[in-house]
Amino acid sequence: MLDLDVLHVGLIATLACVLSAGLVYLGYFWHVVQVARRSRCQPRHRNALLLFGKHAPGGHIDADFSARIQRVITLWPEYRPERLFLLGGGAAGDLTEAEIAHAALARHIHIHPQALHLERQSRDTLQNLRNARSLLADTPHQGPVTLLSSRYHLARCALFARQLGLEAELCAAETRLQWSLLTLWRLLGEAGYVCMLDLGTRWARLIGSQRMLARVT
Repeated sequence: MLDLDVLHVGLIATLACVLSAGLVYLGYFWHVVQVARRSRCQPRHRNALLLFGKHAPGGHIDADFSARIQRVITLWPEYRPERLFLLGGGAAGDLTEAEIAHAALARHIHIHPQALHLERQSRDTLQNLRNARSLLADTPHQGPVTLLSSRYHLARCALFARQLGLEAELCAAETRLQWSLLTLWRLLGEAGYVCMLDLGTRWARLIGSQRMLARVT
């Protein structure tokens, strides 16, 4: 939060929400919820599947990360993408999120080595997709990529993909959006994140700040 660009963007997003009596934030919350509700579990494209990791201290896979891995296992008998990208780094000395996902998948399905790509350096969603974009540039690729993650996370994934110039479809880990206090909390948080990111990007374009734009494109 000592980052001046983050403070700048946060101020702009806060002003927009306050001056609109919260309507701007409610609009983003509605968007995040609709993406979470309506996203499919069955991909349409087989070009490249990007599986988002999740923080797994000590190699412990939580319910969200497990659901993402299980979705790949469930899809595998009928859906086999040309390339599978496992995304996510980790703390020094620990297994990366990509390696943890790979180990879990290998116990259930066979993935051809030439189709598998592990992205081990990223620590957040933006880095996930930015590094995946570099890997995709080094492989033959046509058509949209498939982004597989938890339902509450998909709106953020879609926004980053769009800003990075990736044509993408969404694939939800869970069969449906299951409401709980934790789910509501996560959706509220994602709405705030997407609000700040989207408004900040629009503001950066308006004022012509190439430095700010370079951080999210």
